[in-house]
Amino acid sequence: MTRRALPAVVLGLSLAVTTTVATGVATAVPTSSAVAQGHPSAPEEFVALRDVDPSIVHEIRYTTSHNFVGERIDDYRAPLCLLTRPAAEALSRAQDVLRPKGLTLKVYDCYRPQGAVDHFVRWAEDLDDEQMKSEFYPRVEKSRLFDDGYIAAKSGHSRGSTVDLTIQPIDARPGPTPHSPHPEGSCFGPVEDRAPDASLDMGTAFDCFDVLSHTDNPAITGEARVNRDLLVDVLAAEGFTNLPEEWWHFTHKPELFPSTFFDFPVSRASLVAR
Repeated sequence: MTRRALPAVVLGLSLAVTTTVATGVATAVPTSSAVAQGHPSAPEEFVALRDVDPSIVHEIRYTTSHNFVGERIDDYRAPLCLLTRPAAEALSRAQDVLRPKGLTLKVYDCYRPQGAVDHFVRWAEDLDDEQMKSEFYPRVEKSRLFDDGYIAAKSGHSRGSTVDLTIQPIDARPGPTPHSPHPEGSCFGPVEDRAPDASLDMGTAFDCFDVLSHTDNPAITGEARVNRDLLVDVLAAEGFTNLPEEWWHFTHKPELFPSTFFDFPVSRASLVAR
């Protein structure tokens, strides 16, 4: 059974969303009450995944320093997964398939503000900052991140129907989250040498900038191949399309906002201030 969203808290705030034609970036235009609250809001079609299905595990990496940048990312104000309602409800249906197998979905990232994407771009342009290279992109020169497609000025995540996720055992015990480059091994090394994650082995870690992260890479075999195929199959059955270059990246189709890139913060307040 798919869990339904809890009622939204109504604060009497209203906000219009306008889209700049040249960029497609939607910006919040608050009324005077929203200005007083000091927080832009999401369109009413957005929900918190926890309100739809609290059983799905959250490990929102960009609220921590354990990511390829090495610091908390701009506009990630809370470890929440915000998505359009159809995408969230589709994840809940996929969770219903995995639960009897003793497995659960775990989300790493969901809606991503344009401000966070801008943070990634600034980081990629700073070629001297390579503190996380040994873990996340050991075989890629930082000067190649744009040309090779690892970093871009726009992200499908900002449209609200894209999610980065994996599968882990329901009874998994997550290990400590490192706050600096993992000393033992890179994101594509043996699973026992990667940063603790508690998820099923997918052949690489999340956000591994390497060709081994390509979903159908033939070098990924055995248990990791079985696990990738399970993730793809369970999500495809609920309308999600995988990005071939990233085994963890899925977009629910049809998208509610196929050409709008939003820029409200990842925060509970983005949902209640509307």
